[in-house]
Amino acid sequence: MDNKQLKPTLFGYGLTTKAIAKKLGGGCTFFDDNCKAPYTDEMGNRIYPSSMFDPDKSSLEITTPSLPPKHPLIQQARNLMSEYDYFLSPERSKPFTVWISGTNGKTTTTQMLTHLLKNRGAVSGGNIGTPLADLDTHAPIWVLETSSFTLHHTRIASPDIYLLLPITPDHLDWHGTPESYAADKLKPLETMREGELALVPKGLDLPKTDAYVVEYDSDAFLCDYFGLESQKVAYRGAFLQDALLALAVTKVLFDEADYDLINRFERDAHRQEEFTDAQGRLWVNDSKATNLDATIQALKGYADRPIHLILGGDDKGVDLAPLFEQMQPLMLTLYTIGANSDRLLSLAKAYNIEAKEANILDKAVAMIDEVHSLNSVALLSPAAASFDQFDSYKHRGECFQGLVRALP
Repeated sequence: MDNKQLKPTLFGYGLTTKAIAKKLGGGCTFFDDNCKAPYTDEMGNRIYPSSMFDPDKSSLEITTPSLPPKHPLIQQARNLMSEYDYFLSPERSKPFTVWISGTNGKTTTTQMLTHLLKNRGAVSGGNIGTPLADLDTHAPIWVLETSSFTLHHTRIASPDIYLLLPITPDHLDWHGTPESYAADKLKPLETMREGELALVPKGLDLPKTDAYVVEYDSDAFLCDYFGLESQKVAYRGAFLQDALLALAVTKVLFDEADYDLINRFERDAHRQEEFTDAQGRLWVNDSKATNLDATIQALKGYADRPIHLILGGDDKGVDLAPLFEQMQPLMLTLYTIGANSDRLLSLAKAYNIEAKEANILDKAVAMIDEVHSLNSVALLSPAAASFDQFDSYKHRGECFQGLVRALP
Protein backbone atom coordinates (compact mmCIF):
# COMPACT_ATOMS: atom_id res chain seq x y z
CA MET A 1 0.00 0.00 0.00
CA ASP A 2 1.51 3.37 -1.01
CA ASN A 3 0.69 5.82 1.77
CA LYS A 4 1.39 8.77 -0.53
CA GLN A 5 -1.69 7.92 -2.63
CA LEU A 6 -4.10 7.97 0.31
CA LYS A 7 -5.84 10.75 2.17
CA PRO A 8 -6.14 9.22 5.59
CA THR A 9 -8.89 9.59 8.12
CA LEU A 10 -7.52 11.84 10.87
CA PHE A 11 -8.31 11.39 14.56
CA GLY A 12 -8.29 14.62 16.56
CA TYR A 13 -8.38 18.11 15.06
CA GLY A 14 -5.01 19.22 16.44
CA LEU A 15 -1.56 20.45 15.50
CA THR A 16 -0.27 17.11 14.19
CA THR A 17 -3.30 16.11 12.14
CA LYS A 18 -3.99 19.59 10.74
CA ALA A 19 -0.39 19.73 9.49
CA ILE A 20 -0.91 16.40 7.71
CA ALA A 21 -4.09 17.69 6.07
CA LYS A 22 -2.32 20.85 4.95
CA LYS A 23 0.54 18.85 3.41
CA LEU A 24 -2.01 16.76 1.52
CA GLY A 25 -3.75 19.86 0.16
CA GLY A 26 -6.78 19.68 2.40
CA GLY A 27 -9.95 17.77 1.70
CA CYS A 28 -9.33 15.33 4.55
CA THR A 29 -11.81 13.83 6.99
CA PHE A 30 -11.40 14.44 10.73
CA PHE A 31 -13.13 12.99 13.75
CA ASP A 32 -12.79 15.05 16.92
CA ASP A 33 -14.19 14.84 20.45
CA ASN A 34 -14.78 18.60 20.60
CA CYS A 35 -16.85 18.67 17.43
CA LYS A 36 -20.62 18.78 18.14
CA ALA A 37 -21.88 18.97 14.56
CA PRO A 38 -20.18 18.40 11.17
CA TYR A 39 -18.54 21.40 9.50
CA THR A 40 -15.98 22.27 6.81
CA ASP A 41 -12.86 24.32 7.56
CA GLU A 42 -11.01 26.81 5.34
CA MET A 43 -8.90 24.01 3.76
CA GLY A 44 -11.95 22.02 2.69
CA ASN A 45 -11.51 19.44 5.44
CA ARG A 46 -14.65 17.90 6.90
CA ILE A 47 -14.72 17.65 10.69
CA TYR A 48 -17.17 15.26 12.34
CA PRO A 49 -17.97 14.28 15.93
CA SER A 50 -15.98 11.24 17.04
CA SER A 51 -19.21 9.28 17.48
CA MET A 52 -19.81 9.41 13.69
CA PHE A 53 -16.69 7.43 12.76
CA ASP A 54 -17.49 4.35 10.66
CA PRO A 55 -14.50 1.97 10.31
CA ASP A 56 -16.08 0.41 7.20
CA LYS A 57 -15.60 3.72 5.36
CA SER A 58 -11.92 4.19 6.28
CA SER A 59 -8.90 2.42 4.79
CA LEU A 60 -6.24 4.32 6.77
CA GLU A 61 -6.33 6.25 10.04
CA ILE A 62 -3.72 8.54 11.59
CA THR A 63 -4.18 9.63 15.18
CA THR A 64 -3.06 12.62 17.14
CA PRO A 65 -0.60 11.22 19.72
CA SER A 66 -2.69 12.10 22.76
CA LEU A 67 -5.58 9.71 22.13
CA PRO A 68 -5.18 6.86 24.65
CA PRO A 69 -5.50 3.16 23.77
CA LYS A 70 -8.98 2.93 25.32
CA HIS A 71 -10.40 5.81 23.28
CA PRO A 72 -13.36 4.63 21.14
CA LEU A 73 -11.71 5.89 17.93
CA ILE A 74 -8.53 3.88 18.66
CA GLN A 75 -10.59 0.83 19.61
CA GLN A 76 -12.61 0.96 16.36
CA ALA A 77 -9.74 1.74 13.98
CA ARG A 78 -8.64 -1.13 11.72
CA ASN A 79 -5.75 0.53 9.86
CA LEU A 80 -4.23 2.82 12.47
CA MET A 81 -0.93 4.66 12.03
CA SER A 82 1.00 7.26 13.95
CA GLU A 83 2.47 10.20 12.04
CA TYR A 84 5.84 8.43 12.42
CA ASP A 85 4.51 5.36 10.61
CA TYR A 86 3.02 7.53 7.88
CA PHE A 87 6.10 9.66 7.15
CA LEU A 88 8.91 7.31 8.21
CA SER A 89 7.72 3.90 7.04
CA PRO A 90 10.53 1.66 5.72
CA GLU A 91 9.40 1.85 2.08
CA ARG A 92 9.55 5.64 1.93
CA SER A 93 12.66 7.72 1.30
CA LYS A 94 13.41 9.77 4.41
CA PRO A 95 16.17 11.71 6.15
CA PHE A 96 18.48 10.16 8.71
CA THR A 97 16.50 10.23 11.96
CA VAL A 98 17.48 10.39 15.62
CA TRP A 99 14.59 9.76 18.01
CA ILE A 100 14.96 11.02 21.57
CA SER A 101 12.67 9.95 24.38
CA GLY A 102 12.66 9.57 28.17
CA THR A 103 10.73 10.80 31.18
CA ASN A 104 12.68 14.04 31.60
CA GLY A 105 15.20 15.99 29.56
CA LYS A 106 14.11 14.88 26.10
CA THR A 107 13.30 18.44 25.00
CA THR A 108 16.65 19.76 26.22
CA THR A 109 18.59 16.86 24.69
CA THR A 110 16.75 17.27 21.39
CA GLN A 111 17.56 20.97 21.37
CA MET A 112 21.19 20.32 22.35
CA LEU A 113 21.72 17.76 19.60
CA THR A 114 20.05 19.99 17.00
CA HIS A 115 22.29 22.84 18.18
CA LEU A 116 25.37 20.63 17.70
CA LEU A 117 24.24 19.44 14.25
CA LYS A 118 22.74 22.65 12.90
CA ASN A 119 25.76 23.35 10.71
CA ARG A 120 25.18 19.92 9.15
CA GLY A 121 21.59 20.78 8.23
CA ALA A 122 19.75 19.10 11.11
CA VAL A 123 16.20 20.17 11.98
CA SER A 124 14.11 19.15 14.98
CA GLY A 125 10.45 18.30 15.44
CA GLY A 126 8.00 15.76 16.76
CA ASN A 127 6.85 16.38 20.31
CA ILE A 128 9.07 19.47 20.47
CA GLY A 129 6.47 21.47 18.54
CA THR A 130 6.95 20.97 14.79
CA PRO A 131 4.91 18.10 13.33
CA LEU A 132 6.68 15.77 10.94
CA ALA A 133 4.43 17.04 8.13
CA ASP A 134 6.00 20.51 8.51
CA LEU A 135 9.64 19.40 8.61
CA ASP A 136 11.95 20.04 5.66
CA THR A 137 12.13 16.79 3.69
CA HIS A 138 15.41 17.95 2.15
CA ALA A 139 17.12 18.29 5.55
CA PRO A 140 19.67 15.48 5.91
CA ILE A 141 18.97 14.85 9.62
CA TRP A 142 15.73 14.95 11.62
CA VAL A 143 16.13 15.07 15.40
CA LEU A 144 12.76 14.05 16.84
CA GLU A 145 11.59 14.46 20.41
CA THR A 146 9.40 11.40 20.73
CA SER A 147 6.68 10.91 23.33
CA SER A 148 5.52 7.62 24.80
CA PHE A 149 2.09 8.39 23.30
CA THR A 150 3.56 8.48 19.79
CA LEU A 151 5.61 5.35 20.41
CA HIS A 152 2.56 3.42 21.59
CA HIS A 153 0.81 4.07 18.26
CA THR A 154 3.95 3.46 16.14
CA ARG A 155 4.32 -0.05 14.73
CA ILE A 156 6.50 -0.03 11.61
CA ALA A 157 8.77 3.05 11.61
CA SER A 158 12.14 2.99 13.34
CA PRO A 159 15.00 5.45 13.96
CA ASP A 160 18.54 5.27 12.69
CA ILE A 161 19.61 6.18 16.23
CA TYR A 162 17.37 5.85 19.27
CA LEU A 163 18.43 7.79 22.35
CA LEU A 164 16.44 6.92 25.47
CA LEU A 165 16.99 9.01 28.57
CA PRO A 166 16.35 7.57 32.05
CA ILE A 167 12.70 6.71 32.67
CA THR A 168 10.52 6.65 35.76
CA PRO A 169 6.77 5.90 35.86
CA ASP A 170 4.77 8.71 34.23
CA HIS A 171 1.47 9.21 32.42
CA LEU A 172 0.07 6.15 34.18
CA ASP A 173 -3.48 7.43 33.64
CA TRP A 174 -2.75 6.95 29.91
CA HIS A 175 -0.49 3.86 29.87
CA GLY A 176 -2.13 2.03 32.75
CA THR A 177 0.95 0.53 34.43
CA PRO A 178 4.65 1.36 34.83
CA GLU A 179 5.44 -1.77 32.82
CA SER A 180 3.29 -0.61 29.89
CA TYR A 181 4.91 2.83 30.01
CA ALA A 182 8.41 1.31 29.92
CA ALA A 183 7.42 -1.09 27.13
CA ASP A 184 6.25 1.80 24.97
CA LYS A 185 9.49 3.68 25.60
CA LEU A 186 11.44 0.61 24.44
CA LYS A 187 9.19 -0.14 21.47
CA PRO A 188 11.50 1.32 18.77
CA LEU A 189 14.01 -1.45 19.47
CA GLU A 190 11.54 -4.01 18.10
CA THR A 191 11.66 -2.54 14.57
CA MET A 192 15.27 -1.37 14.50
CA ARG A 193 17.66 -3.16 12.18
CA GLU A 194 21.29 -4.22 12.11
CA GLY A 195 23.60 -1.22 11.95
CA GLU A 196 21.21 1.06 13.84
CA LEU A 197 22.17 2.27 17.33
CA ALA A 198 20.07 2.30 20.49
CA LEU A 199 21.54 4.10 23.51
CA VAL A 200 19.41 3.17 26.54
CA PRO A 201 19.64 3.21 30.36
CA LYS A 202 21.04 0.06 31.91
CA GLY A 203 18.73 -2.31 33.75
CA LEU A 204 15.61 -2.17 31.59
CA ASP A 205 13.83 -5.26 30.29
CA LEU A 206 14.84 -4.93 26.65
CA PRO A 207 12.80 -6.49 23.85
CA LYS A 208 14.43 -8.57 21.14
CA THR A 209 16.18 -6.28 18.68
CA ASP A 210 18.60 -6.33 15.75
CA ALA A 211 19.95 -2.90 16.73
CA TYR A 212 23.35 -2.38 18.31
CA VAL A 213 22.44 -1.56 21.91
CA VAL A 214 24.62 0.42 24.30
CA GLU A 215 23.37 0.43 27.90
CA TYR A 216 24.65 3.30 30.03
CA ASP A 217 24.40 3.81 33.79
CA SER A 218 26.41 6.94 34.55
CA ASP A 219 28.14 10.01 33.18
CA ALA A 220 31.44 8.23 33.76
CA PHE A 221 30.36 5.36 31.52
CA LEU A 222 29.34 7.74 28.73
CA CYS A 223 32.69 9.51 28.93
CA ASP A 224 34.65 6.27 28.92
CA TYR A 225 32.65 4.57 26.16
CA PHE A 226 32.46 7.53 23.76
CA GLY A 227 35.74 9.21 24.65
CA LEU A 228 34.17 12.34 26.16
CA GLU A 229 35.54 14.72 28.81
CA SER A 230 32.86 15.83 31.27
CA GLN A 231 35.08 18.49 32.83
CA LYS A 232 34.91 20.41 29.54
CA VAL A 233 31.09 20.59 29.71
CA ALA A 234 29.72 23.63 31.57
CA TYR A 235 26.66 21.91 33.04
CA ARG A 236 25.88 19.82 36.09
CA GLY A 237 23.26 17.34 37.24
CA ALA A 238 20.72 16.27 34.64
CA PHE A 239 21.94 18.87 32.16
CA LEU A 240 25.41 17.36 32.18
CA GLN A 241 24.03 13.97 31.21
CA ASP A 242 21.80 15.55 28.53
CA ALA A 243 24.87 17.24 27.07
CA LEU A 244 26.99 14.07 27.21
CA LEU A 245 24.28 12.07 25.44
CA ALA A 246 24.02 14.70 22.70
CA LEU A 247 27.82 14.71 22.34
CA ALA A 248 27.81 10.90 22.20
CA VAL A 249 25.62 11.05 19.10
CA THR A 250 27.94 13.52 17.36
CA LYS A 251 30.84 11.26 18.26
CA VAL A 252 29.09 8.29 16.64
CA LEU A 253 28.08 10.21 13.52
CA PHE A 254 31.08 12.45 12.88
CA ASP A 255 33.72 11.50 15.46
CA GLU A 256 33.56 14.98 16.97
CA ALA A 257 32.72 16.51 20.35
CA ASP A 258 32.49 20.30 20.17
CA TYR A 259 32.61 21.41 23.81
CA ASP A 260 32.66 25.12 22.99
CA LEU A 261 29.52 24.71 20.92
CA ILE A 262 27.60 22.69 23.53
CA ASN A 263 28.54 25.25 26.19
CA ARG A 264 26.96 28.00 24.07
CA PHE A 265 23.60 26.23 24.13
CA GLU A 266 20.86 28.28 25.81
CA ARG A 267 18.40 26.31 27.94
CA ASP A 268 14.65 26.84 27.94
CA ALA A 269 13.10 28.92 30.69
CA HIS A 270 11.63 27.28 33.81
CA ARG A 271 14.07 24.37 33.89
CA GLN A 272 16.72 24.73 36.60
CA GLU A 273 16.84 28.43 35.77
CA GLU A 274 19.17 30.12 38.26
CA PHE A 275 18.78 33.75 39.31
CA THR A 276 19.58 35.88 42.36
CA ASP A 277 17.52 38.23 44.48
CA ALA A 278 18.42 41.77 45.64
CA GLN A 279 20.56 40.28 48.41
CA GLY A 280 22.52 38.03 46.04
CA ARG A 281 20.90 34.81 47.27
CA LEU A 282 20.42 31.96 44.80
CA TRP A 283 16.92 30.95 43.67
CA VAL A 284 16.19 28.29 41.06
CA ASN A 285 13.07 28.20 38.92
CA ASP A 286 12.52 24.55 38.00
CA SER A 287 8.77 24.87 37.47
CA LYS A 288 8.98 22.58 34.45
CA ALA A 289 9.77 19.70 36.85
CA THR A 290 6.30 18.18 36.75
CA ASN A 291 7.26 14.68 37.88
CA LEU A 292 9.43 13.23 40.62
CA ASP A 293 12.40 12.24 38.47
CA ALA A 294 12.86 15.82 37.26
CA THR A 295 12.94 16.99 40.86
CA ILE A 296 15.35 14.21 41.85
CA GLN A 297 17.73 15.35 39.11
CA ALA A 298 17.47 18.97 40.27
CA LEU A 299 18.24 17.99 43.87
CA LYS A 300 21.37 16.12 42.76
CA GLY A 301 22.71 19.33 41.29
CA TYR A 302 22.53 21.16 44.64
CA ALA A 303 23.26 18.34 47.06
CA ASP A 304 26.37 20.09 48.38
CA ARG A 305 24.48 23.00 50.01
CA PRO A 306 21.40 23.59 52.22
CA ILE A 307 18.22 23.41 50.11
CA HIS A 308 14.88 25.14 50.63
CA LEU A 309 12.60 23.09 48.37
CA ILE A 310 9.13 24.17 47.26
CA LEU A 311 7.20 21.04 46.34
CA GLY A 312 3.62 20.24 45.43
CA GLY A 313 0.71 20.42 43.02
CA ASP A 314 -1.21 17.72 41.17
CA ASP A 315 0.99 14.62 41.35
CA LYS A 316 -1.66 12.29 39.80
CA GLY A 317 -1.17 9.81 42.62
CA VAL A 318 2.31 8.58 41.65
CA ASP A 319 4.55 6.90 44.23
CA LEU A 320 6.64 9.70 45.72
CA ALA A 321 8.77 7.45 47.92
CA PRO A 322 11.85 7.57 45.61
CA LEU A 323 11.83 11.37 45.85
CA PHE A 324 11.69 11.34 49.64
CA GLU A 325 14.45 8.74 49.74
CA GLN A 326 16.57 11.15 47.69
CA MET A 327 15.75 14.03 50.06
CA GLN A 328 16.48 12.12 53.27
CA PRO A 329 20.31 12.51 53.39
CA LEU A 330 20.28 16.14 52.18
CA MET A 331 20.44 19.38 54.18
CA LEU A 332 16.87 20.16 53.15
CA THR A 333 13.75 21.94 54.35
CA LEU A 334 10.52 21.26 52.50
CA TYR A 335 7.81 23.84 51.85
CA THR A 336 4.56 22.27 50.62
CA ILE A 337 2.09 23.90 48.25
CA GLY A 338 -0.81 22.73 46.12
CA ALA A 339 -3.34 19.93 46.09
CA ASN A 340 -1.06 17.24 47.52
CA SER A 341 0.22 19.32 50.46
CA ASP A 342 -1.23 17.00 53.12
CA ARG A 343 0.27 13.95 51.40
CA LEU A 344 3.68 15.61 51.24
CA LEU A 345 3.57 16.55 54.92
CA SER A 346 2.69 12.97 55.84
CA LEU A 347 5.58 11.59 53.79
CA ALA A 348 7.97 14.15 55.25
CA LYS A 349 7.04 13.00 58.75
CA ALA A 350 7.56 9.35 57.77
CA TYR A 351 11.01 10.10 56.31
CA ASN A 352 11.99 12.50 59.12
CA ILE A 353 12.37 15.47 56.77
CA GLU A 354 11.78 18.99 58.08
CA ALA A 355 8.66 20.32 56.37
CA LYS A 356 6.57 23.47 56.56
CA GLU A 357 3.05 23.84 55.23
CA ALA A 358 2.82 26.86 52.92
CA ASN A 359 -0.19 25.86 50.75
CA ILE A 360 0.42 28.69 48.27
CA LEU A 361 3.53 29.85 46.44
CA ASP A 362 3.41 33.39 47.86
CA LYS A 363 3.65 32.09 51.42
CA ALA A 364 6.41 29.60 50.56
CA VAL A 365 8.59 32.36 49.10
CA ALA A 366 7.93 34.57 52.15
CA MET A 367 8.84 31.74 54.55
CA ILE A 368 12.07 30.99 52.68
CA ASP A 369 12.98 34.67 52.57
CA GLU A 370 13.20 34.67 56.38
CA VAL A 371 15.86 31.92 56.51
CA HIS A 372 17.60 31.92 53.10
CA SER A 373 21.32 32.76 53.05
CA LEU A 374 24.16 33.22 50.57
CA ASN A 375 25.17 29.61 51.22
CA SER A 376 21.79 27.97 50.63
CA VAL A 377 19.62 27.52 47.54
CA ALA A 378 15.89 28.10 47.20
CA LEU A 379 14.49 25.65 44.68
CA LEU A 380 11.04 25.55 43.10
CA SER A 381 10.92 22.01 41.71
CA PRO A 382 7.34 20.86 42.33
CA ALA A 383 7.37 17.24 41.06
CA ALA A 384 3.75 17.83 40.08
CA ALA A 385 1.55 19.43 37.46
CA SER A 386 0.52 23.03 38.02
CA PHE A 387 -3.15 23.07 37.06
CA ASP A 388 -4.48 22.90 40.62
CA GLN A 389 -3.32 26.50 41.24
CA PHE A 390 -1.86 27.85 37.97
CA ASP A 391 -2.62 28.01 34.25
CA SER A 392 0.58 26.13 33.35
CA TYR A 393 4.09 25.36 34.59
CA LYS A 394 5.15 28.55 32.76
CA HIS A 395 2.63 30.60 34.73
CA ARG A 396 3.84 28.97 37.96
CA GLY A 397 7.46 29.77 37.15
CA GLU A 398 6.72 33.36 36.19
CA CYS A 399 4.81 33.89 39.44
CA PHE A 400 7.76 32.47 41.38
CA GLN A 401 10.24 34.76 39.67
CA GLY A 402 8.00 37.77 40.20
CA LEU A 403 7.62 37.05 43.90
CA VAL A 404 11.37 36.68 44.39
CA ARG A 405 12.23 39.83 42.44
CA ALA A 406 9.76 41.79 44.57
CA LEU A 407 11.66 40.87 47.76
CA PRO A 408 13.53 43.77 49.39
